[in-house]
Amino acid sequence: MSRLDPSLAHEFDAALAWWQMAGVDQDFADDATTWLAEPRPAPAPGEVQSLAAGRSGGKDAVSPARDFAARSAAPLPATPDNAAAPRRNWLGDSPPADLAAFRQWWMDTGELSPSHGFPRIPPRGAAGAALMVLVPQPESDDREHLLGGPQGRLLANIIAAMGLPESAVYLAAALPAHTPVADLASLAAGGMDAVTAHHVKLAAPARLIAFGSTLGPMLGAEPAGKGNQPLREINYGSGTVPVLSSEALDALMDMPRLKARFWRRWMEWSATV
Repeated sequence: MSRLDPSLAHEFDAALAWWQMAGVDQDFADDATTWLAEPRPAPAPGEVQSLAAGRSGGKDAVSPARDFAARSAAPLPATPDNAAAPRRNWLGDSPPADLAAFRQWWMDTGELSPSHGFPRIPPRGAAGAALMVLVPQPESDDREHLLGGPQGRLLANIIAAMGLPESAVYLAAALPAHTPVADLASLAAGGMDAVTAHHVKLAAPARLIAFGSTLGPMLGAEPAGKGNQPLREINYGSGTVPVLSSEALDALMDMPRLKARFWRRWMEWSATV
């Protein structure tokens, strides 16, 4: 009688059991993971019987593949690395009452900026502007003026093409300083969205353009996802401001087709608001 070849399922179970005995109980991921299993306590008498039944192929036997999949699918416990940051009331009980006070608060409030390698840059412009421009953060080379580099030159050309004088535009950033790889959604959930809303309230512009696909949560919109509608206005308590959302200025610089698309959207939007 010839020996039957093992089935694919049997080979799969055997391979997983081999890795399990070797102490490898984590799947591969890009992030650092624990490859060696933690020491397990000695099994109770009842568990010994269950293991014996599993080895003998009893009705309650659980295959190594099923056991490994069940443990891999279990949710990770909350740790400092994956726990949500608590929401913070950055503005306090007495928020800045006008733009001058807000600029001072913006520059002086400790821990407001998650970036320590770049200086804080104040917004510029006057309240009641015809247009407010919001960007995620200052440029990396900004030192005294917001958007003093290539992105600022592109924006200046866009504003000139709109037929607006510089004095009619209020320019602001969602973060005080340049912050590489900034997670705006997490920062918004941590309370920075309320800061942005208060900033818009004080600026009281007629219209607002948000240059950056990640700015939605800062303006009160849900994080980008399937089925979400683009943000069209922001309500700041005493009124609403129409909003046009666009890709970030650096993306427009790198992809000319995005410039053309933004201009078409601006022409349609400005004709209706």
